[in-house]
Amino acid sequence: MNWDQIEGNWKQLKGHVRTQWGKLTDDDLEVVAGKRDKLAGVLQERYGLAKEAAEKQVKDWEDRLKDADRP
Repeated sequence: MNWDQIEGNWKQLKGHVRTQWGKLTDDDLEVVAGKRDKLAGVLQERYGLAKEAAEKQVKDWEDRLKDADRP
């Protein structure tokens, strides 16, 4: 699943995001709206992460989605 698909399916994926990052609020998820850079930014704020750490978490989550999407 690429980020265009993630953005298009954001409403369905919000539950997965909340499972992964429980500190994110509904407002946070509305701001993110499926945008990769915004997700990393919100993670930095909520979890006090460095930019690189937040981006790594997003990439790891994205990779898990890709693996789950494969037959």
